[in-house]
Amino acid sequence: MKTTFPVSGMHCASCAVNIASSLKEVSGVTDAGVNFATGKATVEYDGSKATMAHLHKAVADAGYSVPVEEHHHFSDLAVARRRALWASAFAAPVLVLAMIGSSIPAASDIEAVLATIVVAIFGASFHATTFKLLKRGKANMDTLVSLGTVAALGLSWFELFRGGDLYFEAASVITAFILLGRWAEAKSRGRASEAMTKLLSLAPKTAHRVIGDAVEEVAVDALKIGDIVMVKPGEKIPLDGKIIQGTTTIDESMVTGESVPARRVEGDEVIGGTVNIDGALRISITKTSDQSLLAQIVKMVEDAQTKKAPIEKLADRISGVFVPIVIALSILVLVGMMVSGSSIDAAVIRAVSILVIACPCALGLATPIAVLVGTGAGAERGVLVKDGTALEHASRVTRVFFDKTGTLTEGKPVVTDVLPFGSATKDDVLAKAADLESLSEHPLAAAIVLAVGDRANRINPTDVLVTPGEGIFGSVSGIDVAVGTESFLRGRGMKLPNLSPAFALRSEGKTVVFVGAGKECIGAIALRDEPRAGAIEAIADLKKMGIAATMVTGDHADAAKAIAKRVGIDDVVAEVKPGEKRSVVMNVQEKGEVVAFVGDGINDAPALSQADLGIAMGSGTDIAIEAGHVVVLSGGPSALGAVVDALRLTRGTYAIIRQNLFWAFAYNIIGIPLAMLGFLSPMLAGGAMVFSSISVVLNALRLRKYGRKVA
Repeated sequence: MKTTFPVSGMHCASCAVNIASSLKEVSGVTDAGVNFATGKATVEYDGSKATMAHLHKAVADAGYSVPVEEHHHFSDLAVARRRALWASAFAAPVLVLAMIGSSIPAASDIEAVLATIVVAIFGASFHATTFKLLKRGKANMDTLVSLGTVAALGLSWFELFRGGDLYFEAASVITAFILLGRWAEAKSRGRASEAMTKLLSLAPKTAHRVIGDAVEEVAVDALKIGDIVMVKPGEKIPLDGKIIQGTTTIDESMVTGESVPARRVEGDEVIGGTVNIDGALRISITKTSDQSLLAQIVKMVEDAQTKKAPIEKLADRISGVFVPIVIALSILVLVGMMVSGSSIDAAVIRAVSILVIACPCALGLATPIAVLVGTGAGAERGVLVKDGTALEHASRVTRVFFDKTGTLTEGKPVVTDVLPFGSATKDDVLAKAADLESLSEHPLAAAIVLAVGDRANRINPTDVLVTPGEGIFGSVSGIDVAVGTESFLRGRGMKLPNLSPAFALRSEGKTVVFVGAGKECIGAIALRDEPRAGAIEAIADLKKMGIAATMVTGDHADAAKAIAKRVGIDDVVAEVKPGEKRSVVMNVQEKGEVVAFVGDGINDAPALSQADLGIAMGSGTDIAIEAGHVVVLSGGPSALGAVVDALRLTRGTYAIIRQNLFWAFAYNIIGIPLAMLGFLSPMLAGGAMVFSSISVVLNALRLRKYGRKVA
């Protein structure tokens, strides 16, 4: 079994590592991961050995909690704000008194009381978590803060009675600094997850269900498959369904990223959460709320944010051992200074500085916050990144393979020419082809059937056999009929005449299929599929990014090259059977290239899975979408532009991750030695630590406006 649930009270990556460790200790748990940025734990477990109660107890034992309310982030934010403001209000007088206190009676006593309140009351969460973790032999950022502030406070009380130097302002201001930083960080993480909040808010809460002549308002969750709903102009469509009455224009931009409103008529599918602009509709519900496209999008994005990218696992491992090493360093410096003759005051303060400067918050946030923002920004624009691995692969892509039909082209071919052979007529050729193709779902088949129109004497074929990428064969009124490539007809024992007139049409970018009846080929049908709008611009953009483009198709080389030339692709691999597309990708990978594959059909699924980065067009089949690492939901004019945007987004997200990790490592590599050498006071160390955490969040937030300038 697998479950995902929220966790409250996390402050850093080592918190997440400790919770995951606690969960893994539960009998029956096979794997557990905790994402600090999203505040969620994902656990795989044996339901016969472990229960949700066991998992929640493991979280509590680690010093954290599982919130019961749905919007726990807002309550966590309120608590963080309250603690930060009260701590600041009490710490400010301590700092003022430390600077001018010599002229005020009992100033030291006031400092002591106020500082103790700040550390003991407003910083209580640090100490409580530290105590629980130490009982389990663990440590995290809270441990560093707790040890540092308690040490500074304890030393100050000791010196107060002895008449020495006081450091109450260090203990209180550090606590206030860190609480303020957590509040700011929580607000930033809230902004980072706004995209998911917007997605969830797209779905309307109520719908107008039609029962006979009556219309009743019901909760969307109460709708069942087959229910009829009425949607007025300006209202949101409640769930995925099919229009059974009415014509309208629908704004699908919030789900697909497609800016141009789509015209929808009776019989068309519609998406829940989209806006009905100008027509009154009656819709038959085809999917429940948990099966809808919007629900799938939300789940896909949440899964991507929960799954750890390989680079993030490295950061987690470092965070897991970092805190114990820092504690050991601070003790070493403390003991070393005292042995060398330094005062206990100086030794403790330097040890406190090391503890505070080394909190690995920025390191833990670097990757998950970038993934959180990047995947959310993509979802808003109809680009779904399914896992963190895609981010790393996308950053290294050198070549993109494009399927032709339905990817580089509109996928809506039309019959342009019919060439009869021998004594056959155009009507004979079209009629026999349409009878057989009526059982096929291929775009070319649909175009042929459409070209014939409604014929009263349509004959249903029997014994139909489809050979993907080659053709279809069956019996029509007792006569063997084949539609497909010339080699397909030849393989069926059919005699072929001079095909030169048909071959000539391929140079015009037309796809040519041959029709055979009985023992001979009776004609050819040419079809043209126009390139998608934006294809030329998309290919040009890829070239500017230094990425090569290749068309791979089962179509004849002449027809493929004609389309490729129109969109600006120089490299074409044609006449490839469906099962061979994966081999084409593998051959290029073996030469050291990192490959992305863009496709939309069932026959693209193996290649999508084999590619380092599979980009599935959302207008395609479910199996292609499942096989892809990135899904582009837009099926309209901007679809190929969205593919380029997907590459920019994934590249940009990975670039932000690397920037964040670099600065997080640099901060600790520089800061810890400075603290060890005494160049950083505890207060300055606290401020720097807070700034480092907020800086990686702000850097990641740049991805919310990703586009041509990010990558």
